[in-house]
Amino acid sequence: MSTYLLSEFDLFDKELDNIPAGRLLITTLNAHSFNITRQDEFYAESLAKSDILLPDGISVVLAVRLLTGKKLHKIAGADLFFFEMKRLNEKGGSCFFLGSSENTLKLIIDHSSSEFPNVRIGKYSPPYKPVFSSEDNKIMIESVNAFKADVLFVGMTAPKQEKWAYEHLGSLNTGHICCIGAVFDFYAGTISRAPEWMINMGLEWFYRLIKEPSRMWRRYLIGNSKFVWSVIKEMFISKKSDLKIR
Repeated sequence: MSTYLLSEFDLFDKELDNIPAGRLLITTLNAHSFNITRQDEFYAESLAKSDILLPDGISVVLAVRLLTGKKLHKIAGADLFFFEMKRLNEKGGSCFFLGSSENTLKLIIDHSSSEFPNVRIGKYSPPYKPVFSSEDNKIMIESVNAFKADVLFVGMTAPKQEKWAYEHLGSLNTGHICCIGAVFDFYAGTISRAPEWMINMGLEWFYRLIKEPSRMWRRYLIGNSKFVWSVIKEMFISKKSDLKIR
C-alpha cells in the first residue's frame, strides 16, 4: 500500500508554456488516480517521480489548497494535448500516439490532420491484454523510437499507461511523454467531453457520470467519498504533527 499523502505529490503550479523542452514524463493526478495510488505503490511512484504532475481535477485543486494553502489551477489531459498540438503545429513538429484501437487512432489522425496540418503523426495500437510481454514492449518501444517524435501521447488508461511510461522512460527516444488516457477517445469523438461551461464550473465529473452511469458511478460516488475521507485523515495527521512540533 502506498504511503504517499496528497500533499507530498509535487503538483505543477505554473502555466503549460513553462514546461521545458527535452525528454520529460508528464502525468496527471485526479481524485480517482489518487485513490488508486493508495493500493498501487508502483503507480504512486510513477506519479510522484514524474517530471511534471498536472492537477487534473477540481477536487485535487481544492484539497491541496485546504491541506497546504498552495493555489493551483486545474490542468486536464485535454489541455495538455491541445497545448502540445498547437505548439507542434506552429513549428512543424511531430507526435506519436501509442495506445487505443486502430479505429480510434484512425479517427484521431483524420481529425488532427485537418486541425493541425503541420504536425507529422505516427501511431501504434498495442495488443489488449492486462500485462504486456517483453516482446510487446520491445515492439512498442521500437515503433516509437523509429518515428523520432517530439511528443509521445500514451493512451492505455490509468494506471497502466503511467506505469508503462515510467518503467520504459530510459528506453524511449522522444521529447515530452504525455499520459493522457481518455483524451484519445474525446478527440476521436468516440466519447463526448463535457460542455465548456461544465468544465469551467468543475462539473466535468458529473457530466461523465450522467453520460455513463453504469461505468462511472463507482468511480465518482464511491471514489469521491474515499478521496474526501483521505483528505480528512491527512488533515488530522497534519494537525497532530503540528502539535508534536509545538
